[in-house]
Amino acid sequence: MRTNVGLNVGGAALCLLAATLPASAEPLPVTEVAPGVLVHQGAIAEPAPDNAGDTANMGFIVGDSFVAVIDTGGTPELGVRLREAIAARTDRKPVIVINTHMHPDHVFGNAAFAGVPIAGHANLRDALAARQEVYRQRLAEELGAGAAAGIAPVRVDRPVAEEVRVDLGNRILVLTAYPTAHTNNDLTVFDRKTGTLFTGDLLFVDHVPAVDGNATGWLRVIDRLERVPAVRAVPGHGPARVAWPGALDAQRRYLTVLVEGVRRVLKAGGGIQDAVAHVAEEERERWLLFDAYNPRNVTATFAELEWE
Repeated sequence: MRTNVGLNVGGAALCLLAATLPASAEPLPVTEVAPGVLVHQGAIAEPAPDNAGDTANMGFIVGDSFVAVIDTGGTPELGVRLREAIAARTDRKPVIVINTHMHPDHVFGNAAFAGVPIAGHANLRDALAARQEVYRQRLAEELGAGAAAGIAPVRVDRPVAEEVRVDLGNRILVLTAYPTAHTNNDLTVFDRKTGTLFTGDLLFVDHVPAVDGNATGWLRVIDRLERVPAVRAVPGHGPARVAWPGALDAQRRYLTVLVEGVRRVLKAGGGIQDAVAHVAEEERERWLLFDAYNPRNVTATFAELEWE
């Protein structure tokens, strides 16, 4: 189903404790990757005090009338800083926040945009509701209780089941929902005016991919993604912009190695420990954070394929 969303994108207010947030903060640095498309590049790292949880890419797109925000960072404070970056660049107001998926490094900054409707995959609300308290506790452990202040349940006011179009004023954004891949609630945002595709975590560059959905589904989604007529992409993690669709190649290779490696272990009668010890080791030098994520990816893929 395709739905056109007009300029009146108001509606139910986001249920967040915005009153606990600072009124202003230093704007996040942003790069204009295409006319009117601005991106803040997060660190390729695990959330920690030295990076203040700033580990994912986020950005905004400026139309003739309005602004769309795409992901908001890993803490309410980062959301405030993104809000200030928008105000420093344009007097047009955000009328929609688009979350590309449920992970906290992409959504906890929503608190800074109280009253702005949230769009996300039709599965986002339930997926995040099931995990948010765990995510919040983990954030407090990683960065301190203050970093998590202001977080409350996220409301998805504009669920996307297949495709939705948002008009910012002479600028159409196409929001597309995908079947289970990186997660079960992945969404992309395509700016038709500049050919820029915000992939969320359907694309990792330099940062090893993280499987929180299933690897075989992700490979199928990659085949679909490469047909999007974009000229550049903004990955969920990695550089602020990459060439399209060539940036998919390394990720496709990794996921293929992961799936084929797990299948070999299963065919040989090996167990999950064998798989974790050996699968995708040849990819180690090609990715950052390999030791943090590859064992999890192997474990998830073993569970996915064990009864294939």
